Amino acid sequence: MTSATHRTAEEIGRTSHGPREVPPLGDQGVAADLSHVDTVLGNGLRVLAVRKANVPLVELRLSIPFAGSDPMHPATAEVLAETLLTGTARRDRVAIDTELALIGGELGTVVDPERLAISGSSLAEGLPTLLDVLADILTSASYADTEVRREAERIGERLAVARTQPRVIAREALQRRRYGDHPYTREMPQAEDVAVVEAAGVRELHTGAVLPRGATMVIVGDVDPQSVIGDIEKALRDWASESSASVLPPLPEVEGGALLLVPRAGAVQSQIRLSGQALPRTDPRYPALQLANLTFGGYFSSRLVENIREDKGYTYGAHSGFEFTGNTATVQVDADTASEVTVPALLETRYELGRLGLVPPSESDVESVRQYAIGSLLIATSSQHGLANQLSALASVGLGADWLAAHPARLAEVTTEEVAEAALDFFAPTRFTGVVVGDAASLSRKLAALGDVVVEE
Repeated sequence: MTSATHRTAEEIGRTSHGPREVPPLGDQGVAADLSHVDTVLGNGLRVLAVRKANVPLVELRLSIPFAGSDPMHPATAEVLAETLLTGTARRDRVAIDTELALIGGELGTVVDPERLAISGSSLAEGLPTLLDVLADILTSASYADTEVRREAERIGERLAVARTQPRVIAREALQRRRYGDHPYTREMPQAEDVAVVEAAGVRELHTGAVLPRGATMVIVGDVDPQSVIGDIEKALRDWASESSASVLPPLPEVEGGALLLVPRAGAVQSQIRLSGQALPRTDPRYPALQLANLTFGGYFSSRLVENIREDKGYTYGAHSGFEFTGNTATVQVDADTASEVTVPALLETRYELGRLGLVPPSESDVESVRQYAIGSLLIATSSQHGLANQLSALASVGLGADWLAAHPARLAEVTTEEVAEAALDFFAPTRFTGVVVGDAASLSRKLAALGDVVVEE
């Protein structure tokens, strides 16, 4: 290879008359027409089956409302999620793993204060086996004493490490700041509670809370939506109850107010976490708010990133985004900074929040984030895995494939004026509260001078 036959990127990008003009963007693609069936089975389970046959695989997402007010609920639920796949009346852990491996499949579980989620995948021809294993764990998970004890010990070790991490400290502090003692704040159980969880308590929780009525299942892949519904109903015929799954109590609205400085003595970095009330996906103004968020801090070319990362170098990464819980939504702003620039970074973040409403995005700004929003949605849903995740999140709030397919058109219709109104209404600095986790000795005086910051007792 020689320079005589290969041009550099700089040479390709220029002509004798100057820089080569970048061609305009082509027309934005449209979402695929998703062949699907959306129905509720006799046991109360909502099933959304979607055909996406680009590969001979299938993705499964089961989401069960799993709230609880008992102080031991978070610990017991965590152990349940970790031991659900360790054995049933018909299969031990090895048999479950072996049967899934033979169909190129897997199952996994995760739990939070709102729901228990079971996700899986397999070859399309292995779906009957995947459903059979799923039905088995839903109806006859054994929770053997040895398995429960082993997993409880692992969870305890993991919690001990996690609670030393700055991001975890910041998240727990933000949750308390936003919602007080609401059950949603108990995202991680206490290690001492996990240590006393017994198998009998886990079995009792499974019987009373792992219920189909009110839960949602999404199936995406190389399937016939009509026939797969019957296959699911047959496989899950023994999973039934007259009771409904337990839904998280409504969250209080996040009220703007002073930030809380959470001391972390000797820390060389700080975590800035801000939060304000937003709009759920079902609100007609949500598309405009989505574009306003992207302009502020939702992608790499946003105002916040250009200010405190690209221009001033205060952080490696700053971001804003939505958190959807039940029928409500909040917007979060986060950045990790060195201690010496924490206060300037917070000052600039507040400045950008105010500027978004007072100096709204231009037509070209809105068009850029519109293209990004539509394009990233199409990319995210182009795979079976991504589409299943998107639909599962939507199904949990009563939406489905039709809403997803129509969302690019909603984004395309948003006007610059509507984005400006959303920015002014929802990104005003006074609408936000939050926390700063860092070294109080070096931060407290400067934050006090900035105003609207209190120190945790």
